[in-house]
Amino acid sequence: MTGTVTNWAGNITYAAKELHRPRSIDALRSLVADGTHVRVLGSGHSFNEIAEPGADGVLLSLAALPAEVDVDTAARTVRVGGGVRYAELARVVHEHGLALHNMASLPHISVAGSVATGTHGSGVANGSLASAVREVELITADGSSVRIGRGDGRFDGAVTSLGALGVVTALTLDLEPDYEVEQYVFTELPLEGPDFDTVAASAYSVSLFTDWRAPGFRQVWLKRRTDRPLPDFPWATPATEALHPVPGMPAVNCTEQFGVPGPWHERLPHFRADFTPSSGAELQSEYLLPRPYALDALRALDAIRATVAPVLQTCEVRTVAADAQWLSPAYGRDTVAVHFTWVEDTAAVLPVVRRVEEVLEAFDARPHWGKVFTVPAAALRGRYPRIGDFTALAAELDPAGKFRNAFVRDALGLR
Repeated sequence: MTGTVTNWAGNITYAAKELHRPRSIDALRSLVADGTHVRVLGSGHSFNEIAEPGADGVLLSLAALPAEVDVDTAARTVRVGGGVRYAELARVVHEHGLALHNMASLPHISVAGSVATGTHGSGVANGSLASAVREVELITADGSSVRIGRGDGRFDGAVTSLGALGVVTALTLDLEPDYEVEQYVFTELPLEGPDFDTVAASAYSVSLFTDWRAPGFRQVWLKRRTDRPLPDFPWATPATEALHPVPGMPAVNCTEQFGVPGPWHERLPHFRADFTPSSGAELQSEYLLPRPYALDALRALDAIRATVAPVLQTCEVRTVAADAQWLSPAYGRDTVAVHFTWVEDTAAVLPVVRRVEEVLEAFDARPHWGKVFTVPAAALRGRYPRIGDFTALAAELDPAGKFRNAFVRDALGLR
């Protein structure tokens, strides 16, 4: 490649020999068919080498493809191109009087990349972003197209696929009628006392934030649908000023707080779509574990907060409903997700990540596929009951391993 290509955070520099930004599906087919090793970059918001094709490989960006967002109002679905980001998708869907069931905290990430890695929003009844998918369109190793929809026995392996099956050119997503959301922020929620399940279910989407410098949570963000009851939250104090999830950071780029109603896509994310971060001075890790373990896991983390706090910017705790995607970190179980935003210092962060993983090992924690983690591959594979089904699907759709990089081969035991 001419010049240096990095991920969003800058902690990964890609070694691929070529970077291509095809402008048409036909050009994309040719690049895929001619390539030896191929990976897709997405929006670059992964913090590990999941997108690295290797020094002899081709890195593809789909950002220059036509930004297709085709809404079918009668069917309540949307077909979205592989390079489209959530902010673009949400605006068009909202213009048609429809909505997604959930969004991640940052609206600037690509839809296809988010779905492929098991990214999620929050809410005890809300599945991951992948749970909205009803059909996947792929370009496979020989440049041909494959469509896999619900009802196909391969579907639950094809959505959250880590890019190991082919290049996703489009997804069709379920929609629902448009709705509005109000956001309320509270401060200083104790760890002990309030029932975790009650807290997590107190609004449509709930996020708990802590810096682990003291017990409990510094902030609670409640996102209430205006067609649902107003939450009663007696365990913490309403915020008196707009807050950013990272203590001390200005809240100007955060979504509206203080219960001001607004469209779903302007409240479900934590950050405004018109603020586009060019890079992130941070590293991220996240672990998803069965929801019944939530309080015990949080107590275990509280016991090592003296280790965690010095390299932490903020820690967010959310819930995710169980889904059926074979490689989803929420596969088969209602989930609590513990997300860490670290300082930008890999050498200082990695030992702390290992310590966090040691503490969470007892709770069958699955790391987010796109974040920093050190869980051994054998242990990781043991946490996914359908991994054998996925490897068989990968062998069917990509027998020569064109889309398998070192990360995928190691994590999934593929050759």
